[in-house]
Amino acid sequence: METKILMRSETAQAAEWIKAGQLVAFPTETVYGLGADATNEESVQAVYRAKGRPSDNPLIVHVAEVRTVLEYVDKFPAAAEDLVEKFWPGPLTLIFSIKKGSLSPSVTGGLSTAAFRMPNNKPTLALIHLAGVPIVGPSANTSGKPSPTTAQHVYHDLAGKIAGILDDGPTSVGIESTVLDLSCEREMPVILRPGAVTKEELEAVIGPVAYDPNLKDLSKAPKAPGMKYKHYAPNVAVRMIDWHKQNWQEAITFGKKKGSRIGLLASRQILDDFGAQTAAVFLLSEHGVAEEAIQNLFSGLRAMDLKELDVLFVETFPEEKVGTAYMNRLSKAANQKFFCKISKNFDTDE
Repeated sequence: METKILMRSETAQAAEWIKAGQLVAFPTETVYGLGADATNEESVQAVYRAKGRPSDNPLIVHVAEVRTVLEYVDKFPAAAEDLVEKFWPGPLTLIFSIKKGSLSPSVTGGLSTAAFRMPNNKPTLALIHLAGVPIVGPSANTSGKPSPTTAQHVYHDLAGKIAGILDDGPTSVGIESTVLDLSCEREMPVILRPGAVTKEELEAVIGPVAYDPNLKDLSKAPKAPGMKYKHYAPNVAVRMIDWHKQNWQEAITFGKKKGSRIGLLASRQILDDFGAQTAAVFLLSEHGVAEEAIQNLFSGLRAMDLKELDVLFVETFPEEKVGTAYMNRLSKAANQKFFCKISKNFDTDE
């Protein structure tokens, strides 16, 4: 199969492919998604095959209008109305209990709930309108690898496996949406996946919100994408540098003694101080803040994966506000491992 990269002016062609049951990658403000007709079982199954994605990992349903969500959900609570008014279109996914049989198990991962989002991207909203159906949209990458933030990233992973890629340039947010579970009436809403919409911003609208206590428990059935399986990992070994310790020189010296090709994914000041000692560098943040780093993490992981490195040291940030989402993705990419010189290899610091 030939995979064609489409411009915004060719959105109608992308919609025709969706209606015909084909797979088309589409842009959002977060990452590029792999689109298929959410009501077409064969198309949804093809998404899993193209990505190599486990079939119990639920998919997010992308909509262009709130009324589409109402066709599927069992109840649309007042909190959802407030959140939709504030954050849609935008990087917030909401999970609802759905009407029995309204969506296939291939979409829901076999659960009685489903996730919905309205992306803040004009070509994709037009795509959904023109297709006339809601569109599933997991990240358009090989399952487990860093999510794509450009059409070229998608092409690298999925060329020959999908019909087309609707190109709208680099994404602006850089990581996947916040996922908030609204399906439990007697409990406060729960963040299943942190993202650009922070806990503090959600609480300003609907009151207390909790983080899922099983956020790092990979043994449970996932209720949202990104919860259970290894994610975001390049081929190169990734090790985090603790922001408390800032032990960059120790890590570099240790790596050089082992004869390792070292890469740095870090802020400007760190690259200026230590970059000359390494084989490759990638600028994560000009000003050393998580708000910038979160936009560049996935593109940095992908770029450094092409450098034939032995180890990639990556800057960490405090787990607060958007730093929580950044560390959630980085920790999975690094398999929770920090640099630790005591272990005599690039193993965990715990």
